[in-house]
Amino acid sequence: MKLKVNGEDREFKDRTVLDLLKELEIIPERVAVEVNLKVIKRADLENHQLNDGDSVEIVYFVGGGTLESQT
Repeated sequence: MKLKVNGEDREFKDRTVLDLLKELEIIPERVAVEVNLKVIKRADLENHQLNDGDSVEIVYFVGGGTLESQT
């Protein structure tokens, strides 16, 4: 099955979103996933079946940094 993952065409076996994340060695709790412009709830990752031609965007959460007050 062909998927577009973060803008790159890739080939994968039929799978769920969670299967895809595992294959890509991505920790599900650290990302948000969008399939065909629809955000997939974390609780639905293991049940949301991907289809040939789907577009998947995986967004990583980034933490850190500080805010300085301007006085």
